[in-house]
Amino acid sequence: MYRRWEAGVTEPLPEPVPPLVAERLGALRERPIEATEKGFGSLRGRASAASLAAARLPLAEAGLTYPLATLRDSALRNNLAAMAAYCARAGVALAPHGKTAMSPELAALQLAHGAWGITVASIGQLQAYRTFGFGRLLLANEVTDTAGIAWLAAELAADPGFEAYCYVDSTDGVAILDHILRRHPAGRPLPVLVEIGHAGGRTGCRTDEQALAVAKTAQATGTLTVAGVAGYEGTLPAGGQGVAAFGRRLRALADVLADALGDAGGPCLVTAGGSAYFDVVTRELTAGGRAPVQVILRSGAYLTYDHGFYGWAVTELYDQHAYLRLDADAELGPGDVVGLGISHPCTTLDKWRVLVVLNDDDLIIDAVHAFF
Repeated sequence: MYRRWEAGVTEPLPEPVPPLVAERLGALRERPIEATEKGFGSLRGRASAASLAAARLPLAEAGLTYPLATLRDSALRNNLAAMAAYCARAGVALAPHGKTAMSPELAALQLAHGAWGITVASIGQLQAYRTFGFGRLLLANEVTDTAGIAWLAAELAADPGFEAYCYVDSTDGVAILDHILRRHPAGRPLPVLVEIGHAGGRTGCRTDEQALAVAKTAQATGTLTVAGVAGYEGTLPAGGQGVAAFGRRLRALADVLADALGDAGGPCLVTAGGSAYFDVVTRELTAGGRAPVQVILRSGAYLTYDHGFYGWAVTELYDQHAYLRLDADAELGPGDVVGLGISHPCTTLDKWRVLVVLNDDDLIIDAVHAFF
């Protein structure tokens, strides 16, 4: 079943979020917003997401102070629909990167629009989403600390329905996971993705030979199972050629691992794709190969990525001070409220723990929490 959105965009009808997620978000919705949250001091803890949504007050009359981070509901809905439609057409899954907003409410919206799971960057972020009942989480990093691995093992042992994935990119990293999981059994192998890097990049195996050695070592442990390959193309130089070649390398390596390891119980997961080059990555990862694969994009910034570069801009920041560049004919005076769009959310949303959601008439219709 599909429904049509603006500009001819179609997407699958929204799905219900898992019951545990819905239950815990319901409690969060009723939780009073502390007066210590930016913008909410004047309300003295008398507001919650539920009460703000019920009151539907204009932003200027809600008693909030500035600066304030807001989300435009129509933009969120359009972005959700557009990405869901794209993934459905391309035959790929989406595990949006939850580090962008660290918001369980926004992540639940993404699940409702067909997301395969949620990506996180650290064990602490995984724990935050798990607290709200999320059942499939992809940790796009290695885990090497004893407490984090032991907690993850206990969580897997306690809930057979919980799915968690993490990266490995060295035999030393594999040895750490194996050692701690033997001391703290999870009751089942932990699925890992062999991370592929590139020269000058951040992490990941630099050669295919290294990647194959890591995969074989992981598969031989008994505490781990190799579920696929992963990478991140966003640190490559701007332009599509390097990204395309990296995508082809990931896809080819999936075939190599399938030949070396055999059928591990399902399609090989192949994941990459930030919000800048996800179309190039999709094209290369779905171009064909010998082994069946499940392509998973990890684009997360798309949800709030609505502004590019424009005439008015903040050009410098000094602590709480900003230099604002204006058009020559702009009229701006004391007491005027300036609404700034963002060019990238990852360095903006992490400054807030509660964001209000506005409709196109600037009425407050909701609030979402961010757990940074």
